[in-house]
Amino acid sequence: MIAAQTADEMKARDITLLDLTGISEVTDVFLICTVDSPRQLRALHFRIRQELKKHQVKPLGREGIESDKWVLCDYGDLIIHIFSAHYREFYDLELLWGDAPRIDWKAEPAEKR
Repeated sequence: MIAAQTADEMKARDITLLDLTGISEVTDVFLICTVDSPRQLRALHFRIRQELKKHQVKPLGREGIESDKWVLCDYGDLIIHIFSAHYREFYDLELLWGDAPRIDWKAEPAEKR
């Protein structure tokens, strides 16, 4: 998964992929990760966009970049959540989507998102 690998390269923490196939009508996968600063949040958001663009994957929308606390990037079948630690704990998407299986992104081929 390109986005997860990019997050890992950019030192994001607690990178989690949730498989929402058959659970959500909105998307198939959530990528959730934590960053340590607003600067890292903006840099990671930019870098993921650049890496996915190289593979002709363009975002449908984004929210939160102005807040410096969280960013949501919608790629249709993939939604990326980049959080500060406080906001990740507050929203607790892993608990909310507790029935969703986790994807071992390190085992996935690099070509996949």
